[in-house]
Parts: sequence; C-alpha cells; structure tokens
Amino acid sequence: MTTWQGWHRFATTNPPAPPQPDDPPRNRDERLAYHSAFVTIRTPAISQLATQVRTLMTLGRHQQTTARPSLIVTGPAAAGKTTALLNVGRTCHLAHTRKNPTPPGPAHATAPVAYVLVPPGATAKTLITEFARYLGIPTTTRMTQTQITDAVCHTYTQAGVQLVLIDEIHRLNPRTTTGAQAADLLKDLTERLAATFVYAGINVTDTPLFSGTCGAQLAGRATLITCGPLPARHGTRHPFRDVITDIENALDLTHHQPGVLPRHAPYLHQRTAGRIGSLTRLIRQAAITAIHDGTERITKAALEAVQLDHLAEQHNRPTRSR
Repeated sequence: MTTWQGWHRFATTNPPAPPQPDDPPRNRDERLAYHSAFVTIRTPAISQLATQVRTLMTLGRHQQTTARPSLIVTGPAAAGKTTALLNVGRTCHLAHTRKNPTPPGPAHATAPVAYVLVPPGATAKTLITEFARYLGIPTTTRMTQTQITDAVCHTYTQAGVQLVLIDEIHRLNPRTTTGAQAADLLKDLTERLAATFVYAGINVTDTPLFSGTCGAQLAGRATLITCGPLPARHGTRHPFRDVITDIENALDLTHHQPGVLPRHAPYLHQRTAGRIGSLTRLIRQAAITAIHDGTERITKAALEAVQLDHLAEQHNRPTRSR
C-alpha cells in the first residue's frame, strides 16, 4: 500500500463482510479466507481518530500561512494503530471519490490520500524518496534532496493529496543528525503541502521525537490520540467485552453459540492484556482451527490451545520466584 496503485486497490476493494441472515452459506474455503482477512472492528480509537481527522481537515482546508494541525496515533505494539490509520484513510479516500468522480477521458484520477512508511534508519533523502515512490515520481541517485522534495511537493499538489498518513514514525530519532534532518523535512512538507498529516508509531511520547526544538514544534502542532489496551471496565461500560461481542457477531461458524465469548471476557482480557491486535488474532486463529477440525465452535479450551503472539505470551508468563 506504499504505492498509489496498491493504496487505490486497497481502498476500493470491498472489505470482508460478516455473514447476513439471507446470504447463502459460504463453503469451507470461503470461510477460511474470510476469517484470515476478517472485518475491521470499530474500536474507540478508530472512532476518535475518524472524528479528529474530519475536524482537522476542515480546520486546515483554507489555512495558508503556517503548518496545518496534525495528529499522532501512539500506543504499544498490537494495539491497533495501523488498523485505525488504514481505516480512516480508506474512509477519506472513498468519501473524496464519491464527491469527485473521475471524469471520462484521459484525465487522471486524483490521489486524496498518501500512505508512507518511515524506512529504518531514515535520512531526509530516503524519507522523501518514499514520498516520491508512492506517486511514482521518478528519481535518480544524482538528484539532491531539495530536487526530490520540490518534485514531491509539486506532484502531490497537482494530484490533490489531502491526507498524508505516515506510519512507523517512532523510527525517527531527532537526537541524531540524520534523524533531525528527517524531522525537519516533515516540518517542511507540512508547510508546503495543503494536506493534513497523521503520524502513527509505538509509544511515541517515550521516544526522542518529542524532545528538543523539533520535538517541541511537533508537539505544539499535533493532537495526540492514544491507541492503548482496552480497559475491562470504564465507568459503567465494558469496552473490552463490547469489542468481543462485535468480533463474535462477525464470526462465520456453523455451530458457535452467541454469547460464549463475552462470558470469557475476564480470561481474554488477562490473556491479551487488552490489546485489540492480540485479541482478534487469538479469536481468528481459534475460528480457523474450528473449521479445520470440524467443531465449528470456539470454547475456552479451544482458546487456551492457541499459541498467541510473543508479546502476549510474555505478558502471561508466570514470574519465577528467586
């Protein structure tokens, strides 16, 4: 998805849909493929990000003199940051194309959304090259960073990019010379492009990204959205159990009884530490196993038999007494 063609394919392909009462039954292979891809569960972080992006895009639409306000999505690994980022990007893409359909003829479609991954050990030049690669802007090794940046700003403006999604932002370290130059590049782009920037990274507030002069400028322009583990309880609500219910309602198993998984919410919260990524992976793996072995249901025993991601397994590993 770090090229326009890949992003366009992702945004315009219908996401997996849960079974509907009037739909004909899916066969075994179709159901295996469905649980492998699965639906996007709308978490509180996704809802908050969607609202903030819509507001900030409106706020910055006619701003000319300074950089537009931006957003930073932060949180631990497996908390659903990238999922939230892609979901909001797809929504923006589809909303734009519905309002601005591509006219017939040789005219090129606009590119309302750009999705860029910060490369490991990013320098300003390797980072701006990723921006160029997204829209297929030709570059050569002889081109300077300034030349590539000018080409990117011109092409992104011509393409009508309105939303720039930058993932893995924690890879930037402004305390190093190359990291500081890359951070300065992002600041320059926010001032030259008429777009809203949304960054996502692991525990961004704990990284050097918010330190020093560059960090202060970024923090002063960005709204922070924490995409953390879901609490078992928040006041009178039970956010984690609600998400489990949504996941269960989306399953396509012939013998699974509704209400089984929400009853195991305390166990699932302890097992996954409230991480949405670990939770969906656990239930999807159990569903795929249930299809393979013919049981077509998920029980607590089936959940316990699934080996979870290393991060979650480390969380559940008992501490040895010395």
